[in-house]
Amino acid sequence: MSTDTPVEEPGTRGLRLVPALLVMTVISGIVDAVSYLGLGHVFTANMTGNVVVLGFAAAGAPGFSTSHAVVSLGSFLVGAVAGGRAGRRYGGGSRRAWARLALAVEAVLLGASAAVAFIAPGTTTTRYTLIAVTAFAMGVRNATVRKLAVPDLTTTTVLTSTLTGLASDSRLGGGTGRRSRRRAASAISLLAGAVLGGWLVIHHGLGWPLLLTAVATAVLGVVASGRE
Repeated sequence: MSTDTPVEEPGTRGLRLVPALLVMTVISGIVDAVSYLGLGHVFTANMTGNVVVLGFAAAGAPGFSTSHAVVSLGSFLVGAVAGGRAGRRYGGGSRRAWARLALAVEAVLLGASAAVAFIAPGTTTTRYTLIAVTAFAMGVRNATVRKLAVPDLTTTTVLTSTLTGLASDSRLGGGTGRRSRRRAASAISLLAGAVLGGWLVIHHGLGWPLLLTAVATAVLGVVASGRE
């Protein structure tokens, strides 16, 4: 009788990518709560909203800053370029190692943002630093998530296509409702992050929500696997 037993591949050990990406979506909600509520009505994770914000600012709407939006968009794009290049360099190896590397980079950047928010709160330099660093981190992350290509979770920062799929592919829309739970979970995750982040910003300032995102991302970097 054979005593051979299946050996689990190292890259498949740990938290599956779907729940990891849902946690990352919660983190996106917190980051956008920090940026929009605490950094002058600008998004640093949701670039769809940020383009609209840039339009409002360009039109002269009160409470919006063209420079904030431009810094956020520019930093996000630079981060996405860096994430894309990293994906081409490391994406051919272990999926887990690549995902964990990207999460480690994000955790360091968010941790640095938290430190700046604690050390020098309320200054103009701090505001622009937090916008630039968090937007860069979200750009790296979005490029990585896009290349991981987990169905219905190819972005962790916007929900338009997710909600469209949820509605149009539902039984009410004439579809089968396939992956409805995953899509609904993504929407709920972003909402939960925005609620939590908003509460933390309102009651505790910017440092604590940023520290929470850094710690949560670092934990994901340790436990995430390459499995869906």
